[in-house]
Amino acid sequence: MKNFVVKTIANAGALAVAVWLLDKITLTGDSTGKKIGTLIVVALIFGLVNFLVKPVVKLLSLPLLILTLGLFTLVVNALMLLLTSWLADQVDLSFHVDGFWTAVLGGLIISVVSWALHVVLPDGD
Repeated sequence: MKNFVVKTIANAGALAVAVWLLDKITLTGDSTGKKIGTLIVVALIFGLVNFLVKPVVKLLSLPLLILTLGLFTLVVNALMLLLTSWLADQVDLSFHVDGFWTAVLGGLIISVVSWALHVVLPDGD
């Protein structure tokens, strides 16, 4: 359970950095508390998408991953971020990613920040 909480906090932190750095990834809310709550729910959705959908997409795109020496992972990460944005819109959350190239850059930022946070945060079970 502790590992799940740590991963969710890391995802929320990485998403917050992407929102902060990129103008076309937006998170709106009336107060800071509402923004933090929305960010945590979006991090949960993002984690669920990465857990359920990403392995299937990576398996189906395996030839492209091999052909591009793994660079196609950037596209897969962007698609997962766009799917998260779409799902957040469906449940009326104020998180939006505007465009594919923004999603590619956002996915790259989220991957790097998430990796750095996983190095720093404890990951005990």
